Amino acid sequence: MAGLSAMEKKLAEFKCNTNEAIQLKLVRFPEDLEDDSTTFNPEYSHQVFGDDEVAFGYKGLKILLYYNAGNLSTLFRIQYTSKVNENFDCVEADDVESKIRKIIPPGFCTSTDDFVSLLEKEVNFKPFGTLLHTYSVHNEEAGEDITYQIYQADMTCPGFREYHERLQTFLMWFIETASFIDVDDERWNYFLVFEKYNKDGATLFATVGYMTVYNYYVYPDKTRPRVSQMLILPPFQGEGHGAQLFETVHRYYMSSPTVLDITAEDPSENYVKLRDFVLVKLCQDLPCFSSEKLMQGFNQEMVTEAQQKLKINKQHTRRVYEILRLRATDMGDPEQSRGYRLDIKKRLIGPYKKKQRELAKMRRCLRPEELTNQLNQIDLNMQHEQLEESFQQLVSDYRRVLERLAQA
Repeated sequence: MAGLSAMEKKLAEFKCNTNEAIQLKLVRFPEDLEDDSTTFNPEYSHQVFGDDEVAFGYKGLKILLYYNAGNLSTLFRIQYTSKVNENFDCVEADDVESKIRKIIPPGFCTSTDDFVSLLEKEVNFKPFGTLLHTYSVHNEEAGEDITYQIYQADMTCPGFREYHERLQTFLMWFIETASFIDVDDERWNYFLVFEKYNKDGATLFATVGYMTVYNYYVYPDKTRPRVSQMLILPPFQGEGHGAQLFETVHRYYMSSPTVLDITAEDPSENYVKLRDFVLVKLCQDLPCFSSEKLMQGFNQEMVTEAQQKLKINKQHTRRVYEILRLRATDMGDPEQSRGYRLDIKKRLIGPYKKKQRELAKMRRCLRPEELTNQLNQIDLNMQHEQLEESFQQLVSDYRRVLERLAQA
């Protein structure tokens, strides 16, 4: 057993955390290749390397995935200081290369020199599709405003299919349950964010992020666009690009008379926060959301106006109402505070009331001992505590939206 334990310890030295081993770069200049500050790592790698996010068989493993900043031409290399096959008989290292090859499209470089030569062609890269929006963000480090543009594209744009194959690889590293979409389905729309930057007197474009939206049919003659994927690449996160992209896409669909409303597929917590901010920003000037009307409670006028003018569904409109009513409420005033609390909890209590209805049915159907077991699972005091926790968490989330809105 002692020998086995020693062997296990030695083999454990050949396990590498793939979130640390994978090194990503968006390269604009040759010197970026040696600049560690331009490197970033995945948040997730389980979809490629399994739930443990571990590659076995290497010491000092580095999986280099470098992309030209605009066209996303790719360099893929594997480096390591030692491999288990060289030290132990009958022990195989994981085939890291084949795992990566499953998600990156063919045509990548394995030579740094070839990759650097492609950098010279970046001057020819131009964004795909139709320009929808231009905005600027002040960069403190550079001491200047940097210009960004958002485009809408589809698979008919020359070169876009190949570009999208490279772009979508980032999803595997930054979206927990990511999957590649069927690009042959014409109901997909693609929205892309690019940064304009200067290099040797020329204007170049760098990829910042993107969103995919699927246009669902709604009987008899409407569509319901549903956001499927949204990613702002890590070097650009925290600069407001997500809000700009979300609002631009929302306005794009608002202008279409055939669009019923806009939804999202399995939205993440961060996406919900972003949506709250943008929808509140869009709704706050609608007459139905005046302070006076907010204090009278949620009503059908709000639902109708938000849906017709801004393509917002009832569920999202209710959330917008709750955030704007919080802004209009003096929480230091006992009467106003109580009115707000009751209004929100009235909505939150819905699932608990459903449980109580189920309990009433049980009383009629279950034997006493079965009923006791069910009652033990439905603790009313626990429900009140959970309700209060949910309310406090909502108010905290809503305050952050209002703080961001005040700074916008």
